[in-house]
Amino acid sequence: MARNKYPEVTVEKILKAAQKLFLEKGYDNTTIQDIVDELGGLTKGAIYHHFKSKEDIMDALGDQMFFDHNPFEEIRSRKDLNGLQKMRTAMLRNLSDQERMEITRQAIPIMKNPRILAGTIETNRRILSPFFQELIEEGNRDGSIRTKYAKELAELLPLLDIWIMPSIYPANKEEIKRKFELVRDMFAAMGLPLFDDEVIHVIMDAVEKGLYGRKEAQ
Repeated sequence: MARNKYPEVTVEKILKAAQKLFLEKGYDNTTIQDIVDELGGLTKGAIYHHFKSKEDIMDALGDQMFFDHNPFEEIRSRKDLNGLQKMRTAMLRNLSDQERMEITRQAIPIMKNPRILAGTIETNRRILSPFFQELIEEGNRDGSIRTKYAKELAELLPLLDIWIMPSIYPANKEEIKRKFELVRDMFAAMGLPLFDDEVIHVIMDAVEKGLYGRKEAQ
């Protein structure tokens, strides 16, 4: 049997088909067979050669969508923003990516899977924390941030999304808002006033849309 000389092309096709179906039908209503049918000419075996499960496809898709529109890279070279403003801008751009927000919302239930959760934490540690630390240190240099905990806060920030998820830590909308108010005050006390009124407003709008849990959560 001929070997696939371009496995990355196959992976790209699988992720593109999965993204289309997840957005149209929803993650729960999409099967591996649906992805096979969408691709045409590809077998289940070919998909399982690259991905062990549908959860793995979702995990890889989330990473791809982030790197395709990495908000940190987009603002890194801007000279009109200080370190703190860059952090806020990156967060707001991330939340304004509607397709990625929808994929993130659909991925929330599978975060209960310990393997997926552990993988997400490890990915955040390797990828997101260094971006945050770079901007915190830039803010320390330009005076917009004044903290001695650059590394620690950079490691803590990606973990907040997990703490906010009601599927992991049950909470209603008001309780989620209180969590963000706590985070705002805690980070400000440590010299990183990241969560201003605009950021909190956009995050709570995301809560209303179900980014951190069920849309009907009250």
